[in-house]
Amino acid sequence: MFRLLNRMFDNNQRDVAKIRRGVVDAVNAMEGEVQQIEDLAAAFMGLRQQVQSGEKTLDDVMVPAFAMIREASRRAIGKRHYDTQLIGGAALHGGRIAEMKTGEGKTLVATLALALNALEGRGAHLVTVNDYLVRVGAEEMGLVYRTLGLTVGVIQHNLQPHERKAAYSCDITYVTNSELGFDYLRDNMAQSPEQLVLRADYPLNYAIVDEVDSILIDEARTPLIISGAAEKATDQYFVMAKLVKRLAKGEPAEPGVRPEPTGDYTLDEKSKNVHLTENGITRIEKLLSVDDLYSPENMEKAHMIVQALRAKEMYHRDTDYIVTEQGEVVIIDEFTGRSMPGRRYGEGLHQAIEAKEGVKIENENQTLATITYQNFFRLYSKFSGMTGTAKTEEKEFLDIYGADVLVIPTNLPVIRKDAEDIIYRTKNGKFAAAVKEIVELHATGRPILVGTASIDSSEQLSRLLTAAGIKHNVLNAKYEALEASIVAQAGRSGAVTIATNMAGRGTDIMLGGNAEYMLGERLDKLGISRFAPEAEEFVKALMRKNPEVYEVARALPGVTEQFVREAEQMRDAVEADRVKVREAGGLHIIGTERHESRRIDNQLRGRAGRQGDPGSSRFYVSFEDELMRLFANERVVAMMDRLGMDDAQPIEARMVTGAIERAQARVEDRNFSTRKQLLEFDNVMSKQREVVYAQRREVLLGPDADVEESVEGMIGDFVELQLDTFAPADQNPDDWDLDGLRGALSDAIPAFESFDFEGLRAMSVADAHARVLEASAEALEQRENELGKALLTGVSRYVLLQVVDQYWKEHLHGMDVLRQGIGLRGYGQRDPFTEYKFEATKMFNEMIDTLKAEVTKFIFRMQVGAQA
Repeated sequence: MFRLLNRMFDNNQRDVAKIRRGVVDAVNAMEGEVQQIEDLAAAFMGLRQQVQSGEKTLDDVMVPAFAMIREASRRAIGKRHYDTQLIGGAALHGGRIAEMKTGEGKTLVATLALALNALEGRGAHLVTVNDYLVRVGAEEMGLVYRTLGLTVGVIQHNLQPHERKAAYSCDITYVTNSELGFDYLRDNMAQSPEQLVLRADYPLNYAIVDEVDSILIDEARTPLIISGAAEKATDQYFVMAKLVKRLAKGEPAEPGVRPEPTGDYTLDEKSKNVHLTENGITRIEKLLSVDDLYSPENMEKAHMIVQALRAKEMYHRDTDYIVTEQGEVVIIDEFTGRSMPGRRYGEGLHQAIEAKEGVKIENENQTLATITYQNFFRLYSKFSGMTGTAKTEEKEFLDIYGADVLVIPTNLPVIRKDAEDIIYRTKNGKFAAAVKEIVELHATGRPILVGTASIDSSEQLSRLLTAAGIKHNVLNAKYEALEASIVAQAGRSGAVTIATNMAGRGTDIMLGGNAEYMLGERLDKLGISRFAPEAEEFVKALMRKNPEVYEVARALPGVTEQFVREAEQMRDAVEADRVKVREAGGLHIIGTERHESRRIDNQLRGRAGRQGDPGSSRFYVSFEDELMRLFANERVVAMMDRLGMDDAQPIEARMVTGAIERAQARVEDRNFSTRKQLLEFDNVMSKQREVVYAQRREVLLGPDADVEESVEGMIGDFVELQLDTFAPADQNPDDWDLDGLRGALSDAIPAFESFDFEGLRAMSVADAHARVLEASAEALEQRENELGKALLTGVSRYVLLQVVDQYWKEHLHGMDVLRQGIGLRGYGQRDPFTEYKFEATKMFNEMIDTLKAEVTKFIFRMQVGAQA
């Protein structure tokens, strides 16, 4: 194991050294020359011309492009890329995942690969996790891009389709992962080319995924779904919520302890699953007055009961979800602690939770379009990612996305001190110890960031700190509107901030506070957007102590000399506070629970010690914590019992930290296996989606000749299918079911009502089949004469889109039902995935056959009004 880790480390060092020699040294050698260029935009557009003409590749122009981008950044925003940032840019251009520590300037690094790849003229996307980061990133870095002659688009949640189209048509577009994914799905439901918002030619060319681990790993299990109302009663969920209260929770079978499970159901907390026992199934059948709970007609009831039990036992208010004042159940992201309005648990679980909470049950929706992030980002011609923590997940990035991880060296050494975990018997003992440390450190003036695993924990800790007289800020899903503001000031002297998991990720915690952010807030109060060019110029002048700042301020209405003086005092106070905090030891991180992923713990630790700052971290853990309760070594618990240790006595030992990390590794392996299995299932759907969307795009954007060819092919396939069914080639013509053939063909194509089917028996099989196909072609020609070529093509386009959408929607519903019930096949000793793949393929082929029949029928039977 250690040999493997050493080899990975050596490979990383080798790759970094190679980029340093091949790219960084060359860019540095060009710096003086590039600084002499007066018109950077013209020079950069010269590179674009070379790339688009095919004279040079992006790799050929990377060095001069990076040199120009660095100079543009220096001129526009006063930030010159470090050498380590150039290494990061080269990794991103190469389609790799760049691991960069907090504070190393990922936002600036992205400009290198985005601007370089924009030279192709096919678009480049910066994908991040929320609208705020999109807006801030695009506004600040937009000055760099515009200096190079590039256009920048920003996608926000409230944009109209025409605004989205304009943003995606820019050279570089900043967008959240959810907005991008939904735009892709909506584009594949468009009824005309004008409705498309992504580029028609290269919709998904190049992307950098910011916080890539959050999007591609933590959210991999949550599909993007566009839904429409489905006709389905929801009262049954209330019935099931009441019924499960009458069931008894039991213990699973355990060799040597219990040969059979007890109670009506047992829990598998590690996988958040519920298993009904034989006694439970019998009892439920009596309560529901049914003979067989798992018969096809009762399958839905069985599914709803399991979901009601999961809602009751596995999903907890203020940990997994919150209930708003409006009575809406809103999911909490387990990795970020943020609420996710609009997201709903699938397969009836969300409705089951609503029934448990006694709030209004939203109607179940029918899926109209869906895709997982795993399969969506694999549609890009090239994509890369950046995050502060990726190396622990490198195997997953390689196996699923084909992207390796490059750890980028820090510009300055990391001097943060990470202490060993301290473990207590109970949560109360753990929280009491954490509060004691917070009180002691607060007295020194050090800022403290406390990470908690749930809203409950954050509020419990908040009550204890209030009782101890410590002023503090709480950041969780209930107060996330204040997120950026609270996190931006979490580094001020004496600040104590409680954050659920990684709330506030993406906003740097600067020692002494963030003067730029504070100034921006003051401008906002005056009604001046901090992102307006004049405001940015003022902020830049003030932060650089430019003596002309008062002159610059005159361009901003409402900004008086008094305002500028107060802003200068605030800036100086922040600088003085930064020195004070550094001398006190920097930001201290306290984790109050280990997350099931080491990566999330590392993210919390990584908030301290940015850019060579001092800092420290420690985790407080108890045996009542979720991870410890499910995975901890029982020998450690037994040892504490034997020693008679009370709640206030801790264990601080490398053995404990090692046991926790081994438990985390087991959970990570299990979660990876789950995500991989989900991907295998989704890959079946993905291949089908690619076929349907490619066909649809061809119809939507293709020339008339392609549409005519598609219709001819579908009609021909439909006719051949009827021939295979009623007049198969390997059967004697005397045995053909010509009445059946007549009925099937004339139902779709009226011309066959007068066709001489009996005459086919006198022909050879080949001639008979050829005659029927010839007759269908004649019928289509006749239809063209009736309507005119242009109108028939227009009608065909419309019909194809409508029919494809209708039957794809029905197919998705069928796939949902199949997916929900497929696990039961395992009880019959059959492999669920093999069964799913077989059934899904069969359903897809049947859908395609039905689709061809419907298109044929619509083309010949549709009533078309007279042309204007």
